Amino acid sequence: MSDRIAFQGVHGAYSEQALRQHFGDAAETFPCPDLTSLFDAIQHGKVKYAVLPVENALAGAVQQAYELLMEYDLRIQAEVILHVHHCLMAPEGTRPEDIQEVRSHPQALAQCAGYLKRHNYKPVPWYDTAGSALDLSKDPAAHTGVIASELAASLYGLKPLAREIEDVPFNFTRFFVLGNDDPVRGEYNKTSLVFATRNRPAALYECIGELAERGINLTKIESRPRRTRPWEPVFFVDFEGHWQEPHCQEALARLLQRASFVKMLGSYPAVRAQSVGM
Repeated sequence: MSDRIAFQGVHGAYSEQALRQHFGDAAETFPCPDLTSLFDAIQHGKVKYAVLPVENALAGAVQQAYELLMEYDLRIQAEVILHVHHCLMAPEGTRPEDIQEVRSHPQALAQCAGYLKRHNYKPVPWYDTAGSALDLSKDPAAHTGVIASELAASLYGLKPLAREIEDVPFNFTRFFVLGNDDPVRGEYNKTSLVFATRNRPAALYECIGELAERGINLTKIESRPRRTRPWEPVFFVDFEGHWQEPHCQEALARLLQRASFVKMLGSYPAVRAQSVGM
């Protein structure tokens, strides 16, 4: 199996930035056009790990990511939290006052809407943040800038005109590092799993209660439709602790008895919120 690490997007994507933050700049990267291709890359041994965006502090969960976690049998290796900073860039020789329109992914444009309005820049939706930088570098357009990562600016020879232009400073994206094996236990761990409840009153209350009764802190719960059974949701849960800890083992054993379906996604080294300024 290759030691390459997959990410979704073109070089310079925020996912690649998260990859470098976790594995270092020397890591051999493998860009994938979409999230399904990213999962397939691990499944077929093209890469050893993949970096998957799962939620943004402002935009919420990446729904397709959770659907694919259900579909594929992979293990979460680690959690990565990236502080996303948007950068306005343009071809060399362009001045901020020359800009009339700015291209980027609609989400990035929305996160910089106040900045664009203050400077009277017209937002132009593009398919991708790093992709907008790549396209502008290949085909420079007059009076045009893009919003992307500063990494994209350096990769594609564009000049940063303004940094950290996002309207809300607390813009964090959470990623999972995915692989095939169980990771080494860390100092601070989280466990992620997905389960479905039986069709009866208080079923969800009873399942979550198994964690509460053992003092386990639930850090996330998200419901998603169950593809094979309409109107019967599944619940994605993250909690503090490792499955090998006795109180976590007890809770999981009881959850298996109460739930109609349980799938473990992984116990892995996690990031404490205060360590990234959240």
